[in-house]
Amino acid sequence: MRAVIAEDSVLLRVGLVKVLEAAGFEVVAEAGDAESALAAVELHRPDLVVLDVRMPPGFTDEGVRAALVLRERWPDTAVLLLSQYVEERYATELLIGDTAGFGYLLKQRVADVEEFIEALRRVAAGGTALDPQVVSQLLTRRHSDPLDRLTAREREVLASMAEGRSNAGIAERLVVSESAVAKHINSILAKLDLPKAEADHRRVLAVLRFLGVG
Repeated sequence: MRAVIAEDSVLLRVGLVKVLEAAGFEVVAEAGDAESALAAVELHRPDLVVLDVRMPPGFTDEGVRAALVLRERWPDTAVLLLSQYVEERYATELLIGDTAGFGYLLKQRVADVEEFIEALRRVAAGGTALDPQVVSQLLTRRHSDPLDRLTAREREVLASMAEGRSNAGIAERLVVSESAVAKHINSILAKLDLPKAEADHRRVLAVLRFLGVG
Protein backbone atom coordinates (compact mmCIF):
# COMPACT_ATOMS: atom_id res chain seq x y z
CA MET A 1 0.00 0.00 0.00
CA ARG A 2 1.63 3.25 -1.21
CA ALA A 3 1.03 6.56 0.56
CA VAL A 4 1.78 10.29 0.29
CA ILE A 5 1.88 12.39 3.46
CA ALA A 6 1.22 16.14 3.38
CA GLU A 7 1.84 17.89 6.70
CA ASP A 8 3.65 21.20 7.27
CA SER A 9 4.83 20.28 10.77
CA VAL A 10 8.11 18.44 10.22
CA LEU A 11 7.91 16.72 13.59
CA LEU A 12 4.41 15.35 13.00
CA ARG A 13 5.26 14.43 9.40
CA VAL A 14 8.26 12.37 10.52
CA GLY A 15 6.09 10.68 13.12
CA LEU A 16 3.41 9.85 10.55
CA VAL A 17 6.01 8.37 8.22
CA LYS A 18 7.32 6.11 10.96
CA VAL A 19 3.82 5.01 11.99
CA LEU A 20 2.77 4.22 8.43
CA GLU A 21 5.98 2.40 7.57
CA ALA A 22 5.78 0.33 10.76
CA ALA A 23 2.27 -0.68 9.69
CA GLY A 24 3.47 -1.87 6.28
CA PHE A 25 2.69 1.20 4.17
CA GLU A 26 5.26 2.45 1.66
CA VAL A 27 5.55 6.24 1.96
CA VAL A 28 6.49 7.27 -1.58
CA ALA A 29 6.54 11.04 -0.97
CA GLU A 30 6.25 13.72 1.70
CA ALA A 31 5.00 17.28 1.25
CA GLY A 32 4.82 20.41 3.36
CA ASP A 33 2.07 22.17 1.39
CA ALA A 34 -0.99 21.30 -0.69
CA GLU A 35 0.54 22.18 -4.07
CA SER A 36 3.49 19.85 -3.49
CA ALA A 37 1.10 17.15 -2.30
CA LEU A 38 -0.94 17.29 -5.52
CA ALA A 39 2.26 17.17 -7.59
CA ALA A 40 3.41 14.11 -5.62
CA VAL A 41 0.10 12.36 -6.18
CA GLU A 42 0.23 13.05 -9.91
CA LEU A 43 3.76 11.65 -10.04
CA HIS A 44 3.39 8.59 -7.81
CA ARG A 45 -0.36 7.78 -8.01
CA PRO A 46 -0.49 6.42 -4.42
CA ASP A 47 -3.26 4.36 -2.87
CA LEU A 48 -3.65 6.74 0.08
CA VAL A 49 -3.00 10.42 0.80
CA VAL A 50 -2.83 11.77 4.36
CA LEU A 51 -3.52 15.53 4.34
CA ASP A 52 -3.40 18.24 6.98
CA VAL A 53 -6.45 20.51 6.73
CA ARG A 54 -4.49 23.75 7.21
CA MET A 55 -1.20 24.16 5.36
CA PRO A 56 0.93 26.91 3.78
CA PRO A 57 0.61 29.49 2.49
CA GLY A 58 -2.62 30.61 4.13
CA PHE A 59 -3.13 27.97 6.85
CA THR A 60 -6.89 27.99 6.23
CA ASP A 61 -8.42 25.26 4.05
CA GLU A 62 -5.59 24.30 1.69
CA GLY A 63 -5.80 20.63 2.62
CA VAL A 64 -9.57 20.53 2.12
CA ARG A 65 -9.31 22.11 -1.31
CA ALA A 66 -6.55 19.66 -2.20
CA ALA A 67 -8.78 16.78 -1.04
CA LEU A 68 -11.58 17.97 -3.32
CA VAL A 69 -9.14 18.11 -6.25
CA LEU A 70 -7.89 14.62 -5.42
CA ARG A 71 -11.40 13.19 -5.36
CA GLU A 72 -12.17 14.80 -8.71
CA ARG A 73 -8.95 13.88 -10.55
CA TRP A 74 -8.09 10.58 -8.88
CA PRO A 75 -11.31 9.21 -7.37
CA ASP A 76 -9.71 5.83 -6.63
CA THR A 77 -7.15 7.42 -4.31
CA ALA A 78 -8.16 7.22 -0.65
CA VAL A 79 -7.90 10.45 1.37
CA LEU A 80 -7.49 10.88 5.12
CA LEU A 81 -7.71 14.44 6.44
CA LEU A 82 -6.11 15.39 9.74
CA SER A 83 -7.19 18.48 11.67
CA GLN A 84 -6.20 20.11 14.93
CA TYR A 85 -9.82 21.04 15.63
CA VAL A 86 -13.26 20.00 14.33
CA GLU A 87 -13.83 21.95 11.11
CA GLU A 88 -17.56 21.35 10.75
CA ARG A 89 -17.98 23.26 7.48
CA TYR A 90 -15.18 21.37 5.80
CA ALA A 91 -16.37 17.99 7.03
CA THR A 92 -19.87 18.67 5.71
CA GLU A 93 -18.56 19.84 2.34
CA LEU A 94 -16.57 16.66 1.86
CA LEU A 95 -19.31 14.36 3.12
CA ILE A 96 -21.82 15.66 0.59
CA GLY A 97 -20.05 13.65 -2.10
CA ASP A 98 -19.00 10.02 -2.23
CA THR A 99 -17.66 8.99 1.19
CA ALA A 100 -15.89 5.84 -0.04
CA GLY A 101 -12.18 5.92 0.74
CA PHE A 102 -12.47 9.03 2.90
CA GLY A 103 -11.47 9.79 6.47
CA TYR A 104 -11.54 12.83 8.73
CA LEU A 105 -9.72 12.54 12.06
CA LEU A 106 -8.42 14.90 14.70
CA LYS A 107 -4.64 14.86 15.07
CA GLN A 108 -4.91 13.70 18.66
CA ARG A 109 -6.05 10.30 17.31
CA VAL A 110 -2.55 9.66 15.97
CA ALA A 111 -1.44 9.07 19.56
CA ASP A 112 -3.56 5.91 19.64
CA VAL A 113 -1.43 4.20 17.01
CA GLU A 114 -3.42 0.98 16.82
CA GLU A 115 -6.74 2.73 16.27
CA PHE A 116 -5.17 5.23 13.86
CA ILE A 117 -3.72 2.44 11.73
CA GLU A 118 -7.07 0.66 11.76
CA ALA A 119 -8.69 3.84 10.43
CA LEU A 120 -5.99 4.22 7.76
CA ARG A 121 -6.48 0.68 6.54
CA ARG A 122 -10.25 1.07 6.51
CA VAL A 123 -10.01 4.22 4.39
CA ALA A 124 -7.39 2.71 2.08
CA ALA A 125 -9.69 -0.27 1.54
CA GLY A 126 -12.49 2.03 0.38
CA GLY A 127 -14.24 2.52 3.71
CA THR A 128 -14.89 5.59 5.84
CA ALA A 129 -13.36 6.82 9.10
CA LEU A 130 -14.86 9.79 10.91
CA ASP A 131 -13.60 11.11 14.21
CA PRO A 132 -16.13 10.63 17.05
CA GLN A 133 -15.83 14.34 17.93
CA VAL A 134 -16.67 15.29 14.35
CA VAL A 135 -19.74 13.07 14.48
CA SER A 136 -20.74 14.50 17.86
CA GLN A 137 -20.39 18.13 16.79
CA LEU A 138 -22.37 17.59 13.60
CA LEU A 139 -25.05 15.95 15.68
CA THR A 140 -25.39 18.75 18.26
CA ARG A 141 -26.64 21.24 15.67
CA ARG A 142 -29.59 19.04 14.75
CA HIS A 143 -33.17 19.84 15.71
CA SER A 144 -36.31 17.73 15.80
CA ASP A 145 -36.40 15.29 12.88
CA PRO A 146 -36.88 11.56 12.17
CA LEU A 147 -33.75 10.80 14.19
CA ASP A 148 -35.79 11.55 17.30
CA ARG A 149 -37.61 8.26 16.68
CA LEU A 150 -34.46 6.30 17.42
CA THR A 151 -33.75 4.74 20.80
CA ALA A 152 -30.56 5.59 22.67
CA ARG A 153 -29.00 2.27 21.60
CA GLU A 154 -29.98 2.82 17.96
CA ARG A 155 -28.33 6.25 18.06
CA GLU A 156 -25.16 4.64 19.43
CA VAL A 157 -25.22 2.14 16.58
CA LEU A 158 -25.80 4.89 14.00
CA ALA A 159 -23.00 7.01 15.48
CA SER A 160 -20.65 4.04 15.16
CA MET A 161 -21.80 3.54 11.56
CA ALA A 162 -20.98 7.21 10.91
CA GLU A 163 -17.45 6.63 12.20
CA GLY A 164 -17.08 3.96 9.52
CA ARG A 165 -17.26 0.88 11.72
CA SER A 166 -18.44 -2.46 10.36
CA ASN A 167 -21.15 -4.52 12.07
CA ALA A 168 -18.42 -6.55 13.74
CA GLY A 169 -16.66 -3.40 14.89
CA ILE A 170 -19.90 -1.97 16.28
CA ALA A 171 -20.65 -5.23 18.10
CA GLU A 172 -17.21 -5.22 19.70
CA ARG A 173 -17.50 -1.59 20.73
CA LEU A 174 -20.96 -1.91 22.25
CA VAL A 175 -20.36 -5.41 23.63
CA VAL A 176 -23.34 -6.97 21.85
CA SER A 177 -23.74 -9.69 19.21
CA GLU A 178 -23.49 -8.98 15.49
CA SER A 179 -27.06 -10.21 15.07
CA ALA A 180 -28.20 -7.59 17.60
CA VAL A 181 -26.36 -4.91 15.63
CA ALA A 182 -28.02 -6.08 12.41
CA LYS A 183 -31.46 -5.85 14.06
CA HIS A 184 -30.72 -2.34 15.31
CA ILE A 185 -29.61 -1.28 11.82
CA ASN A 186 -32.77 -2.68 10.22
CA SER A 187 -34.83 -0.76 12.78
CA ILE A 188 -32.86 2.41 12.10
CA LEU A 189 -33.43 2.16 8.34
CA ALA A 190 -37.15 1.62 8.86
CA LYS A 191 -37.55 4.52 11.32
CA LEU A 192 -35.70 6.91 9.00
CA ASP A 193 -38.12 6.08 6.15
CA LEU A 194 -35.27 5.41 3.76
CA PRO A 195 -36.21 4.24 0.25
CA LYS A 196 -35.76 0.60 -0.68
CA ALA A 197 -32.32 0.11 -2.19
CA GLU A 198 -29.23 -2.03 -1.85
CA ALA A 199 -28.33 -2.59 1.80
CA ASP A 200 -24.98 -0.77 1.56
CA HIS A 201 -26.60 2.22 -0.14
CA ARG A 202 -29.30 2.50 2.53
CA ARG A 203 -26.59 2.34 5.19
CA VAL A 204 -24.81 5.30 3.56
CA LEU A 205 -28.10 7.23 3.35
CA ALA A 206 -28.70 6.61 7.06
CA VAL A 207 -25.27 7.96 7.95
CA LEU A 208 -25.73 11.04 5.76
CA ARG A 209 -29.13 11.66 7.37
CA PHE A 210 -27.48 11.37 10.78
CA LEU A 211 -24.76 13.87 9.84
CA GLY A 212 -27.25 16.27 8.32
CA VAL A 213 -25.67 16.26 4.87
CA GLY A 214 -28.04 13.97 3.04
